[in-house]
Amino acid sequence: MDQVDFYGDRKYCHHCGEYVHYLMSLEHSYCAGCGNRVRLFSEADWAQFHEQIREQRPKGGRPRKNRESA
Repeated sequence: MDQVDFYGDRKYCHHCGEYVHYLMSLEHSYCAGCGNRVRLFSEADWAQFHEQIREQRPKGGRPRKNRESA
């Protein structure tokens, strides 16, 4: 299991416009500086993350049959 660095862990605050330290509750996390809700990624980082996932995802579908000429 990975060790979590408590002091280095940050989330993105839309209000502050940067990755900040946060306070975690049961349902949401809040910026330690301004008190607004925070997200895991900024919009740009979220799009980049999904692009990387899409590139790594297998194409899917059924494999082609090997047709040997007789």
